[in-house]
Amino acid sequence: MVQPLPAADQIPEDINHYGFKTIPDILAYTCKNFGPKPAYTSFGRTLDYNELDRLSASFAVYLQKETNLQPGDRVAIQLPNLIQYPVVLFGALRAGLVIVNTNPLYTASEMEHQFCDSGAKALIIHKSMAHKAEEILLNTEIEHLFVTQVGDLHGFVKRNLLNAAVKYLKKMEPNFYLPDALPLRDTLLKYLGETPTPVDVKPGDIAVLQYTGGTTGVSKGAILTHANLISNMLQAENRLRVPGVDWTETVISPLPLYHIYAFTVAQVVSLLGGHSVLIPNPHDISGFIKELGKWRMSTFVGLNTLFVALCNDDAFLDVDFSNLKFTASGGMALNQSTAELWREKTGCDITEGYGLTETSPAVCFNPPMANHIGTIGLSMIHTDIRVIGTDGQDVPIGEAGELCVKGPQVMRGYWQRPKETACSFTDDGYFITGDIATLDKDGYYRIVDRAKDMIIVSGFNVYPNEVEDVITKHPDVIECAAVGIPDIKAGETVKVFIVSSNPELSREDIRDWCKDKLTRYKVPKQVEFADDLPKSNVGKVLRRMLKAPKTDDV
Repeated sequence: MVQPLPAADQIPEDINHYGFKTIPDILAYTCKNFGPKPAYTSFGRTLDYNELDRLSASFAVYLQKETNLQPGDRVAIQLPNLIQYPVVLFGALRAGLVIVNTNPLYTASEMEHQFCDSGAKALIIHKSMAHKAEEILLNTEIEHLFVTQVGDLHGFVKRNLLNAAVKYLKKMEPNFYLPDALPLRDTLLKYLGETPTPVDVKPGDIAVLQYTGGTTGVSKGAILTHANLISNMLQAENRLRVPGVDWTETVISPLPLYHIYAFTVAQVVSLLGGHSVLIPNPHDISGFIKELGKWRMSTFVGLNTLFVALCNDDAFLDVDFSNLKFTASGGMALNQSTAELWREKTGCDITEGYGLTETSPAVCFNPPMANHIGTIGLSMIHTDIRVIGTDGQDVPIGEAGELCVKGPQVMRGYWQRPKETACSFTDDGYFITGDIATLDKDGYYRIVDRAKDMIIVSGFNVYPNEVEDVITKHPDVIECAAVGIPDIKAGETVKVFIVSSNPELSREDIRDWCKDKLTRYKVPKQVEFADDLPKSNVGKVLRRMLKAPKTDDV
């Protein structure tokens, strides 16, 4: 009989020796104990914990004094990895607001869906994306808009140089007209030195609506409470703390903070008084490596495709790895060849874990001192995992089954979607991940397959239904199916099969149609036209047959 585990409103007491109840409690603890230490760096500007405390407090006061936002209202953050991100994050949470993390790569239609679904009343956005907000703002409930630029928290000279370079040289800030938009910098500085009014927030209150497509393709918000996120931070601290080893000295953080993996890791680093070096554009490999050359990194947080891209660049060999103690991998499966290549180039093993948006995210992680490469590690403390067969019963050790998880980090449910929530849990309260796993005799888990239809492009989930929904709106498309196919750089890429009523319809017509409606990594890389699509007896398209390799007739 499995013992009851803490729920979404409970933090396990035995690992919560800090007495945390809300995420701002973590900030207060960190600032008190590590005030002058560096917290976050981006574009050469380092923010220490004292500055983070003052600036986030000032923003919280502004929200309380000069807006009509009330505790529980949602505020969307749509920023790249800038030091403004943690400032507005903690500021909004200190005001009792709920965070809606938003992908900066979203198209206007994707933004509109997320903002409307969440009921966001405020938006903090980078100037390069403001023109998209202009298109859809009147269709949302957003009343307060804050706009920022890359250099806003730098000194006078560098601030103006950086902002001018982004706008005029790189031409990354299209013109927009939003007369009610407020410069974020002004709001951050207006109430410096003041303390926000305390807000009655409980562990079970919502902290973040983290949007995910699950396996249905419909973007929905996972309800993550303060207790969910704090529990997972403490679970991670429990797993990663090694006596005598400070892996948080200089943590290279290239993954976007709006993604739950990087979002939680950044808070764990903060909990331990560590320093996160934020990389705004890791796709610029040469620029990324140049930035790495400035640091003696202690930890690198990445994913399979990024490890491959770095290792295949000759300049990466000139980086100083002498202080590299820990490399963490998540977001997508780690290939054995990648792990070996990274070890060869850096002298450091990659430690792999597994998680989901719905689990805040960590479910499993390899212990640093007992790393089993090729597995996702052991379950986190206070986490119970079942590997079940089609009959709903646990499968024997070594056999594959669907991985289901219960623990204090598991979401409360999907925002305003009771049916989807009910379908996502077993009768005894385990979250159904949709991933196929095995358990070995030592307690280590291995993912052998994933939710059958989901496509993972460079660590980002792409859901076939979403792509198909966009393409089938084209007037010349009768039906289509999207699948993932192997790709050297991205791990997988999107391929679509299309039945068209117009023989003149081209591959580029389809790609152009998608570019205005889907984020770049969701746009099909390959397009194949077909007379029909394989279907089951009940008319469901059989994607697995489209993914199967073709054989030539003999």
